[in-house]
Amino acid sequence: MSFKQFVKELDGSRVEGELIKSVFYSLITSAIVFAILYFSRLKLIENFIPKYGFYIFFLVLSYAFIVPTIKQIRAYKQMACMSGMMIGMTVGMMAGFLAGYLIGATNGMFMGGVFGMTVGIVLGIWMGSCCGVMGIMEGIMAGFMGGWMGAMTAVMLIADNLKLASVIIFLVCVIILLSLNYMIYLETKESERQKNEDQLIIIITSAVLISITLLIMVFGPRSALFG
Repeated sequence: MSFKQFVKELDGSRVEGELIKSVFYSLITSAIVFAILYFSRLKLIENFIPKYGFYIFFLVLSYAFIVPTIKQIRAYKQMACMSGMMIGMTVGMMAGFLAGYLIGATNGMFMGGVFGMTVGIVLGIWMGSCCGVMGIMEGIMAGFMGGWMGAMTAVMLIADNLKLASVIIFLVCVIILLSLNYMIYLETKESERQKNEDQLIIIITSAVLISITLLIMVFGPRSALFG
């Protein structure tokens, strides 16, 4: 019954009613940033689309499912301790793993691990802070582990269906992120929304993430595996 109510709220007046819209704002923002970078510099790189296109596509989709959760969490500011720990862990792990995996697939384990760890820890701390220090600790631990695990997984799969694995991993991560959205709804459905934001936080966060990730993916250091 609660799940049916959650689905109804995706078109409702609560913050959950803005989730789908936030996904599209993130997608559009990432597409615009990519277009600007592509026509100003990236199109000059030989075989750019064949080499990076697949991973950039999933990069844009990944951020489009991660970033809207930020707005949903910020709408309620404070969460119960266990919920906040789960939020910090899930956001940190998923953001770190996906970022680490996609950079690891193009740049190698070191760059993928460092970048994935950084993204995971930053977002994990930001979102986990909704319940205080325990959520922050969960965010740090999950981001640290997720970033390196994502990069390691990508490198281990280089000679064994890397692209097919990318699709499977992405789908599983999306299911986990959507489950987090549902969990937040269950925890807050009796609460009043405390913060009403427009889509600016989605646009800024998406633009920063996609810009930095693209530049690292294309111009960042590479391991010997990638020449």
